[in-house]
Amino acid sequence: MTENVIDSENNSKPAPDTTKPKDARKPVKKAKPAKKAGRAKKAAGKPNADRTNKKAEVIAMMKRAKGATLAEIMKATGWQPHTVRAFVSILGSKGGTSPDFAPP
Repeated sequence: MTENVIDSENNSKPAPDTTKPKDARKPVKKAKPAKKAGRAKKAAGKPNADRTNKKAEVIAMMKRAKGATLAEIMKATGWQPHTVRAFVSILGSKGGTSPDFAPP
């Protein structure tokens, strides 16, 4: 009988601790759902009239008796060299004025 008493004592559960453990976690707050991104506002660009004026200006420069140099067109329009070349090639492919560049 003494053996049964000893076994029953070992199987008993320890008394519950009344203090909270130090590493107890706080309840986690749920994250707010992400807001949908609104449409980006377009920057106020130059109106189409300015683009037409630049085109007309370049065409007028090219129609001069001596034509126009790449540097002259770049200075007048503020375009980079590749932009001027692209514009001239588009004029040629559309059957517009032929590119009459003056020699540098």
